[in-house]
Amino acid sequence: MQNMNKIALTAIALLALLVGGSCNDINKQESPVSLIVSNTQDLHRIDLAGDAVGSTNCQKSIGTVLLTSIVVQPPLLNPNPNVSLADLNQIKIDRYQVSYVRVDGGHLVPAPFVRSTSTVIAAGGSSTGTTFVVFDPNALNQAPFAALLPQNGGIDPETGKPIITMDVVLTFFGQTLAGERVSGNTRMTLDFCFSCGGCA
Repeated sequence: MQNMNKIALTAIALLALLVGGSCNDINKQESPVSLIVSNTQDLHRIDLAGDAVGSTNCQKSIGTVLLTSIVVQPPLLNPNPNVSLADLNQIKIDRYQVSYVRVDGGHLVPAPFVRSTSTVIAAGGSSTGTTFVVFDPNALNQAPFAALLPQNGGIDPETGKPIITMDVVLTFFGQTLAGERVSGNTRMTLDFCFSCGGCA
């Protein structure tokens, strides 16, 4: 139990917001700027029993996330001549949602949740470092993960396997300083298991 809470607060709980570049998605909107969210994933397997002897991988972040603003069309008219168009196209990110999708045939997932954040991205610019929680620490003691514990049989009842595979989907929401809403998301695929050689 203590190992699981430690993992939840380290490898599973934190994502550094740094330069990334693999998976991305542009959300269509009316705004003259689009928010692109991309990631570089460092961990693909989370061992609920913690690190193997001599390893510290479970204490690492799952990966890195990059938020980028892309100017897709200049506004036709500047509504406020006292403020530059570049300033009006800055994006203020104020919240993010974490949700989950099983990709192994199962259906049980942790409950989605929304957290507040505060990041401003210049028009045509990218984000700088911060952290995001991607799992509630209590989620590892609940379905579907609890089934993987030895005292509960060590097997996911939906798939009959000792591994649960799911996508973690991070969706970021905000608006330009001119008031247009923007959003974008990215996802990472993770395998969860118990005493399977450590996080990797």
